[in-house]
Amino acid sequence: MTVYVDTMRARVGRMIMCHMGCPPGEVEKLHRFAHAIGIIRYDFYDKPRHPHYYICLTKKAIALGSGAIEVSQREYIKLTRGAICISPEKEE
Repeated sequence: MTVYVDTMRARVGRMIMCHMGCPPGEVEKLHRFAHAIGIIRYDFYDKPRHPHYYICLTKKAIALGSGAIEVSQREYIKLTRGAICISPEKEE
Protein backbone atom coordinates (compact mmCIF):
# COMPACT_ATOMS: atom_id res chain seq x y z
CA MET A 1 0.00 0.00 0.00
CA THR A 2 1.14 3.52 -0.75
CA VAL A 3 0.26 6.49 1.43
CA TYR A 4 0.94 10.01 0.25
CA VAL A 5 1.34 13.25 2.17
CA ASP A 6 1.35 16.54 0.33
CA THR A 7 3.39 19.69 0.72
CA MET A 8 0.39 21.84 1.68
CA ARG A 9 0.95 24.01 4.74
CA ALA A 10 -2.48 25.22 5.87
CA ARG A 11 -2.63 27.08 9.16
CA VAL A 12 -5.44 25.87 11.41
CA GLY A 13 -5.24 27.79 14.66
CA ARG A 14 -1.69 27.30 15.92
CA MET A 15 -1.12 24.17 13.85
CA ILE A 16 0.11 23.71 10.30
CA MET A 17 -1.69 20.94 8.46
CA CYS A 18 -1.33 18.90 5.28
CA HIS A 19 -3.23 16.06 3.56
CA MET A 20 -2.59 12.34 3.89
CA GLY A 21 -4.30 10.06 1.38
CA CYS A 22 -4.01 6.95 -0.77
CA PRO A 23 -4.58 5.67 -4.30
CA PRO A 24 -8.11 4.70 -5.35
CA GLY A 25 -9.46 1.57 -3.70
CA GLU A 26 -7.15 1.60 -0.66
CA VAL A 27 -9.08 3.71 1.85
CA GLU A 28 -9.38 0.91 4.42
CA LYS A 29 -5.61 0.41 4.25
CA LEU A 30 -5.21 4.17 4.76
CA HIS A 31 -7.32 3.89 7.93
CA ARG A 32 -5.10 1.08 9.22
CA PHE A 33 -1.95 3.11 8.45
CA ALA A 34 -3.41 6.16 10.20
CA HIS A 35 -4.36 4.10 13.25
CA ALA A 36 -0.87 2.56 13.40
CA ILE A 37 0.75 6.00 13.62
CA GLY A 38 -1.75 7.41 16.12
CA ILE A 39 -4.13 9.38 13.91
CA ILE A 40 -7.76 9.12 14.96
CA ARG A 41 -10.63 8.53 12.53
CA TYR A 42 -12.14 11.89 13.58
CA ASP A 43 -9.46 13.55 11.42
CA PHE A 44 -10.69 11.71 8.29
CA TYR A 45 -12.63 13.65 5.68
CA ASP A 46 -14.78 11.34 3.57
CA LYS A 47 -15.01 13.65 0.58
CA PRO A 48 -16.20 12.28 -2.77
CA ARG A 49 -13.19 11.70 -5.03
CA HIS A 50 -10.80 12.99 -2.36
CA PRO A 51 -11.03 11.10 0.95
CA HIS A 52 -8.17 12.17 3.17
CA TYR A 53 -6.86 12.91 6.62
CA TYR A 54 -5.74 16.36 7.70
CA ILE A 55 -2.57 15.86 9.72
CA CYS A 56 -0.23 18.18 11.56
CA LEU A 57 3.46 18.41 10.72
CA THR A 58 4.39 16.21 13.68
CA LYS A 59 2.17 13.40 12.39
CA LYS A 60 3.48 14.06 8.87
CA ALA A 61 7.02 13.37 10.10
CA ILE A 62 5.81 10.13 11.72
CA ALA A 63 3.98 9.14 8.52
CA LEU A 64 7.08 9.79 6.43
CA GLY A 65 9.16 7.75 8.87
CA SER A 66 6.62 4.93 8.54
CA GLY A 67 6.82 4.78 4.77
CA ALA A 68 4.52 7.51 3.42
CA ILE A 69 5.73 9.38 0.37
CA GLU A 70 5.82 13.18 0.20
CA VAL A 71 4.55 14.67 -3.07
CA SER A 72 3.56 18.12 -4.29
CA GLN A 73 -0.07 19.19 -3.95
CA ARG A 74 -0.59 18.72 -7.70
CA GLU A 75 0.93 15.21 -7.67
CA TYR A 76 -1.11 14.36 -4.58
CA ILE A 77 -4.41 15.15 -6.31
CA LYS A 78 -3.44 13.13 -9.40
CA LEU A 79 -2.38 10.13 -7.30
CA THR A 80 -5.37 10.09 -4.94
CA ARG A 81 -8.24 11.28 -7.11
CA GLY A 82 -11.21 8.93 -7.07
CA ALA A 83 -10.15 6.97 -3.99
CA ILE A 84 -13.84 6.29 -3.31
CA CYS A 85 -15.98 5.30 -6.27
CA ILE A 86 -18.76 7.68 -7.20
CA SER A 87 -21.99 6.20 -8.51
CA PRO A 88 -22.78 7.15 -12.15
CA GLU A 89 -25.84 9.15 -11.08
CA LYS A 90 -23.68 11.49 -8.98
CA GLU A 91 -21.12 12.14 -11.72
CA GLU A 92 -23.57 13.94 -14.00
